[in-house]
Amino acid sequence: MRTVLTYGTFDLFHIGHVRILERARSLGDRLYVGISTDNFNSVKGKKSIIPYEHRSAIVRALTCVDDIFPENDWNQKELDIERFNANVLVMGHDWAGKFDHFKEFCEVNYFPRTEGISTTELKLALSAFRGDKLSELRRALDTVQSVVEQLGE
Repeated sequence: MRTVLTYGTFDLFHIGHVRILERARSLGDRLYVGISTDNFNSVKGKKSIIPYEHRSAIVRALTCVDDIFPENDWNQKELDIERFNANVLVMGHDWAGKFDHFKEFCEVNYFPRTEGISTTELKLALSAFRGDKLSELRRALDTVQSVVEQLGE
């Protein structure tokens, strides 16, 4: 049995997440996924919109995933490789080279991200609808509505 191990935050779950997990699973018979906890994301300087409990339930529900576990710190990967007897470690290409030291324990693959979608881009798009941005949009809509009403008179 070949065991594949990967990690991620999986915030604002999207098709890119599905594709990387399916591709990871295609490299073996079992796929174990470490999901960054909210506390660990804070250490990394990230803020998840979706809480860990929800993100882990979403990933666990995928048929390509055999099990999930919390990722609590940077140093647990070596222990996880040993614990799960992993044959393959898969990470996104933005981490290329950073985990090559694990090649003495298992195969290491860096997968490209899905073109045209990322959690960072989704968060940026959603930020346009927050706080004062939403107020600006409402004022703009009121102005457009007023112009439309005047044209109708």
